Amino acid sequence: MGIYVCSIDADDWSDEDVLQPTAQALDAELSKRSLAFCTVPAAVEFVPQSGMSFEEKMYRPIQTFEDLCRDQPDGQDCYDALLGWDLLIPIDFQDSPTLPVPAPYNEKTTVLSAHRALRAAKRLAVQLALPPHLPYRCDNLDLGNWFDSPATAEAAVSHPGLWAEDLDAAYYTALYLRAAEHSLRRQCPMSYV
Repeated sequence: MGIYVCSIDADDWSDEDVLQPTAQALDAELSKRSLAFCTVPAAVEFVPQSGMSFEEKMYRPIQTFEDLCRDQPDGQDCYDALLGWDLLIPIDFQDSPTLPVPAPYNEKTTVLSAHRALRAAKRLAVQLALPPHLPYRCDNLDLGNWFDSPATAEAAVSHPGLWAEDLDAAYYTALYLRAAEHSLRRQCPMSYV
């Protein structure tokens, strides 16, 4: 069990028992802002490393990542951009509206732009000097598996940096970077499950 960051497909988005209430509330909020509705790609058959879906587990201690976010010059904004959402969407806007529908771990759903999350994650990735070896397509816990494999130690030798000194912060930086990239590449929302 545990908490996962996952991409959302059209089947879940339109399911009245899953995310349809969220989708309807989001469309109403986007309409008030004169923004396009959030369209969601159709479900696809799972193909490993295809980049068509995203799933990563929040399994490492997160405290040093939270501290890293708060230690930035724009600390609270960085923290909010990466940790202050329940639903990440591929539409560009600046604030983080709250929808009057429950999220898996909150009474209401806080929405954030993947553009904003990507900007914050990229800044942290540069600061930590994340290695180029990181999996790009994280469709079946690929990122977590990489961090738990010997490849991480090999990358620390060939590509040393702050990332290797705090693998927990590096993992969450990579997770949120890849989640935002996936959201924008596939034009799909992301959520916690």
